[in-house]
Amino acid sequence: MCSIDPSIDPLISFVGVFGYGAVVKYRIEEALGRIAPHIRRTECKPAPAISTSVDGEVFLKLENTQHSGSFKTRGVLNKILSLSKEDSQKLLVTASTGNHAAAFAHALQLFGLRGKLFMPTTSAAVKIDNMRSTGVPFELVGHDCVEAEAHAAAFARSGGHVWISPYNDPEVVNGQGTVAVEVVEQLDTIDTVLAPVGGGGLISGIAGYLEAVDPSIEVIGCQPINSCVMYESIRAGEIVDILSLPTISDGTAGGIEKGSITFDLCRRYVDDFVLLEEKEIIAAMRLLHEEEGVSIEGAAALPAAAVLKERTRFAGRRIVLIVSGGRVDEATLARVLTDDREETT
Repeated sequence: MCSIDPSIDPLISFVGVFGYGAVVKYRIEEALGRIAPHIRRTECKPAPAISTSVDGEVFLKLENTQHSGSFKTRGVLNKILSLSKEDSQKLLVTASTGNHAAAFAHALQLFGLRGKLFMPTTSAAVKIDNMRSTGVPFELVGHDCVEAEAHAAAFARSGGHVWISPYNDPEVVNGQGTVAVEVVEQLDTIDTVLAPVGGGGLISGIAGYLEAVDPSIEVIGCQPINSCVMYESIRAGEIVDILSLPTISDGTAGGIEKGSITFDLCRRYVDDFVLLEEKEIIAAMRLLHEEEGVSIEGAAALPAAAVLKERTRFAGRRIVLIVSGGRVDEATLARVLTDDREETT
């Protein structure tokens, strides 16, 4: 290990001596050290039913059991704990309709901080009610998540507040990447990791870390066909603005902020994508509930749906599915578990 002048950012020293991959590894492991006292080290448990179905060895990384119900807590906490004392006392501002908002509210309560949330005017009533119950001040603005994020970021800049992006921030990405650190510690060998993709913060952190630790591990992003903005952006070579149709994977739905760091990270580190139809996502949610005892939201079922869709491809492999969140409302879960198996959206 090189000696690092404390007056110099370790990033600069590490790039010069070890290369960019070592910087990613360093930053993500640093993030885990920072947030470890405040998160759960979630279980990575065998999934016998899926393993049998695909003739492989499948594990579920249960981020649905994380504080606030999803992996988002990792990124929010790392960002907040990376702030200077002065900035942490300012108004913290973010935008979200779901898991990031819940993680933000959890962090504010945990550290006794002030914050404000912006949500799209199209947010579901249940999500608005959920946020109201947290006591965090919020405002409805814009027709989708990209518009709400742009408004919130502008509000933060104009008022001298602190903007907490749901995904477009290195410290948020590094926090999400701590999932991969735990997985590598929990399993001695891994062939493939599959994760859901929305804005790309989760898979960027995971893929960046795994590339530095073991480039042979394949990282696959999973998106619903009805809203596959990252996939289409990578195909186009730039972030594109495309219409997103309704999807049960609402946690990954919507556009990507122009200039987001996650676009380049996904292009660099994610090996492939699998796109899922609604019926495939629903079938995976049902199987996880009935056979693996895991009740999850639509986005969290994307990796399982991808493996089940492409069984031959994954046969004989040791696979980790990132179960990203468990915030599914009772009405949606009830519909998923009914016999009407083609119309649940």
